[in-house]
Amino acid sequence: MLARLASQRFLEIRQAFRHSSQAFRSFSTALNYHLDSPDNNPDLPWEFSEANKAKVKEILSHYPSNYKQSAVIPLLDLAQQQHGGWLPVSAMNAVAKVIEVAPIRVYEVATFYSMFNRTKVGKYHLLVCGTTPCMIRGSREIEEALLNHLGVKRNEVTSDGLFSVGEMECMGCCVNAPMITVADYSNGSEGYTYNYYEDVTPKRVVEIVEKLRRGEKPPHGTQNPQRIKCGPEGGNTTLLTDPKPPPCRDLDAC
Repeated sequence: MLARLASQRFLEIRQAFRHSSQAFRSFSTALNYHLDSPDNNPDLPWEFSEANKAKVKEILSHYPSNYKQSAVIPLLDLAQQQHGGWLPVSAMNAVAKVIEVAPIRVYEVATFYSMFNRTKVGKYHLLVCGTTPCMIRGSREIEEALLNHLGVKRNEVTSDGLFSVGEMECMGCCVNAPMITVADYSNGSEGYTYNYYEDVTPKRVVEIVEKLRRGEKPPHGTQNPQRIKCGPEGGNTTLLTDPKPPPCRDLDAC
């Protein structure tokens, strides 16, 4: 009797784990594995455009001929720009062919760095900084405002294909927290931009989205009119003059 109950309980636990595992995979952004699909499989042809082939040569020229593999990150970035903001497996295979390495060496890089998207994103991919300084300054409210306004979940693409929202760790602009960055794939690799929008508020990020929807280019950098770049609100209160050199050195002679 006890053995039968234990066996039944084991089956229940295994079934629950299976369901939770399936649920986890369904919400995954495919960061850890690849499943072939009609628009993402190794049989689909992919190559750099003629314009980008010239850029490939220029990128490779930065490295010794026997260290082509060192160009993997800039080449993946170029491929992602060309493909509308994400990297299908066939694009990664094309990069592997260019740098003459086994495809797994490229997959290792593409799956490690969060800047490489292996599922579709919007023409404007909005990335909210989620690290501590931005979180303290309201990044969760920023993300919530974007998701609610666009009617999507994190890493989903809007029905018109224009926008997607993701999270990225520290982008090095803590003094102007909270911030987002916008990866603009709307004009391919020729017009690709990657801009920071700092000191944002829930209201301001919605305004930025609507400006992008209208084809406008909102000014990037701080969105606080009281600041100049990363300076304090209202201007400096200290260090108002040029620094004086120490008396023991002639800086002009250096």
